[in-house]
Amino acid sequence: MRLKRPAGRHRLVGGEHVVHLRCVTRRVMAASAAALAVALAVALTVVLGPARPASAATASVRIAWAAHWAAAQRGKPYVYGGIGPYGYDCSGLVYTAYRRYGFALPRTTYSMLGSWHLYRVYHPMRGDLAFYGSGHVEILTGTWGVTFGMLHTGTVAGYHHWSASWHPTAFYRVR
Repeated sequence: MRLKRPAGRHRLVGGEHVVHLRCVTRRVMAASAAALAVALAVALTVVLGPARPASAATASVRIAWAAHWAAAQRGKPYVYGGIGPYGYDCSGLVYTAYRRYGFALPRTTYSMLGSWHLYRVYHPMRGDLAFYGSGHVEILTGTWGVTFGMLHTGTVAGYHHWSASWHPTAFYRVR
């Protein structure tokens, strides 16, 4: 049996071209290494899930994204117990906005207040949570004296200015 001249190093043995075992071994090893790398990448994606841009960002950047996303819900109606996409209540908007960017907050205002995911701050920044008494929560905007959120039944998501009778009693940062 005569073979065509193979690529790589070879020699003629008894009228036949024979490829050196070294060349074949290198090709097999290279193909095996490539297949192993692909299999490892697939396995990690299955186990850990696909990489998300938000997971690579710092917490402060993700908090800013959450505040921005919440503001994009402006005009949507208040729906008691709502977590979207067609309506929210005050804690539902906060829960959904932060959940979207990888924060695991509890669903209700009372649960948020008792959660280890929040810690109290005295110099709040954009994206921090403003609690009014113990039953209402909104997201602090970049402007002092203004929060964004849902007020009560019959209203829509929007910006709310503080007053002497309506102002946050505590600020918390999400971790």
